[in-house]
Amino acid sequence: MRMATERENPRTTAAAAGSAKRALVGRLSWGLADQAASSMSNFVVGIYVARSLGVTAFGVFSLAWVTYGVVLNVSRGLATDPLVVRFSGVPDASWRAAVARSSGTALGAGTALGAASLVVGLLLGGSVGPAFACLGAVLPGLLLQDSWRFAFFAAGTGRKAFVNDLVWGVALVPALVVAARVGSVEAFVLAWGASAAVAAVYGCFQSGIRPQLTGAREWLREHRDLGYRYLVENVSNSGASQLRAYGLGAIVGLGAVGVIRGAELLLGPFMAVLMGLSLVTVAEAARVLRRAPHRLGAFCLLLGGGQAVAALLWGGALLLVPDAGGEFVLGGVWSSASELIVPVTLGVAGAGLGTGAASGLRALGAARRSLRSQLIASVCYVTGGLGGAAVAGTVGSAWGVAAATVCGSAVWWLQLRTALRERGCSHQNPIPEVRTS
Repeated sequence: MRMATERENPRTTAAAAGSAKRALVGRLSWGLADQAASSMSNFVVGIYVARSLGVTAFGVFSLAWVTYGVVLNVSRGLATDPLVVRFSGVPDASWRAAVARSSGTALGAGTALGAASLVVGLLLGGSVGPAFACLGAVLPGLLLQDSWRFAFFAAGTGRKAFVNDLVWGVALVPALVVAARVGSVEAFVLAWGASAAVAAVYGCFQSGIRPQLTGAREWLREHRDLGYRYLVENVSNSGASQLRAYGLGAIVGLGAVGVIRGAELLLGPFMAVLMGLSLVTVAEAARVLRRAPHRLGAFCLLLGGGQAVAALLWGGALLLVPDAGGEFVLGGVWSSASELIVPVTLGVAGAGLGTGAASGLRALGAARRSLRSQLIASVCYVTGGLGGAAVAGTVGSAWGVAAATVCGSAVWWLQLRTALRERGCSHQNPIPEVRTS
């Protein structure tokens, strides 16, 4: 009897391993599908605005866009990053209770920061102020929609996140048509945000959960050891992009901001993946950490290296696009943006490599190390972007950012290597689930 059992054990182990791999592939596939949907929405909005409004107005829209990126990362740091780290793959009851408070925190952050953006926009006036005022009006819906995506991936139900992004994309089509008829930056900002609000409401029906604004304080208190560090880390990341955009506008002009954004749009699929990477990779890295800690480093290397190679291949393909095709996509922005394809591609590839290490540090809960890495990378980014702009204008800024991103990626990997050694992630010394750094 014992002999039969021993013979069956390898088969059982192999079957379990195969099942786990299929589940991982399934979750990653839905993650890629969701990122494709998100990428397409972002790409369509950017292209539509660039073609409809021209370089200068597109620069104004881009300032609103990067400001949204800062606010989004505030919400993620406080609400959804702790959710993904601590509630990925947990029992349904625990997940539902956590999501109610996490989504309430995201909605509260959108309301508070939206009110601030509205006031700032009204005070600024001019060509930029109205765009910021409209951004403030739509921030609650934008942040709530983003929180549902994180929640679904934490539960391993990426299909729901994909469907939610599809709803946003479908609602975006008529909204953009109306905005194009109005023909202003403000109309496009409202169209983009209003369609996100439709998807945010649909997320409530998908999950069967109502955001609990009253639970935000409790959520922040319980997860302050991670949340506030992730807040600083995230804001330093998106804040660096914002400072670079504002500085570039001041040094070179608003048109330069539009040109940089146009070049980034050409790398749209990978930029969207980088912005929303934590939707899939942190949750999966946390699962790897629980089940096979010694494989975490290899998982992160495969993740980051795969993104870097894909970005380089995409950038190489863009170099072959004829001017007629580029002008059809970007209109008058193409002629200047096409000169930046090489440095922007290198920057995205460097960032993609670094996000593999960042996911590992997040899964480990090594908030101090990830914060240190991000602060160093952000300083490099701002210094390279603005220093390059001062020396050689828009092109110099693009090359400065490319160099800075590669340097920042090296910092991320050095920190992950040290963290893995500290946690004892090896075959001989597997580690338990880690909650704090």
